[in-house]
Amino acid sequence: MVAIADRLNVQDVSYVALQASDNSWYPDKFMAPLENNRPHLDHALARVEVAVGRLEDRGIPRSRIVLLGFSQGACLACEFVYRNPTRWGGLVAYTGGLIGPEQMTWLLDRKLQRTPIFLGNGDADPWVPLARTDQTATVFGRMGGDVELETYPGREHAVCDDEIAHGRAIIQLLKQSVSAQVDSRGSNE
Repeated sequence: MVAIADRLNVQDVSYVALQASDNSWYPDKFMAPLENNRPHLDHALARVEVAVGRLEDRGIPRSRIVLLGFSQGACLACEFVYRNPTRWGGLVAYTGGLIGPEQMTWLLDRKLQRTPIFLGNGDADPWVPLARTDQTATVFGRMGGDVELETYPGREHAVCDDEIAHGRAIIQLLKQSVSAQVDSRGSNE
């Protein structure tokens, strides 16, 4: 994730990169039955919650936090946003989707309040089927997210420059919005 942060190259933004134990957030494939990935998945989601809580303790609301991940990290970020619906600063999922078996259904009564969401995946990815990324886009759209989905023909398990540009755009838009809010408060004082 540090390499992806370098590629994003957005200045004056703080990044928090969580490290999975043994380079894995959960032991089985992300579309395996949920029981196969417990308790590891629950522990991973709790670690994200702790990191978000630390940011909130520093005065950074969820509306200014962008969750970003690749592969397992993207799946974890999607699952965390789904389980904690609110207005997030954004979600950027490079080759990921919601966690659970193929026949999984999701509640759609949760509200994402127009959270900007970017989902990117290749149609030849051997680990994350494009159909699950498409399904994730539909779920988040029905939950009120502002979803953008890009499919990259022939691209396997990687993050391409176009995806980086989409992630950068979400972060920069949030950064500009925060700056404008700060400026408007300053002019009213």
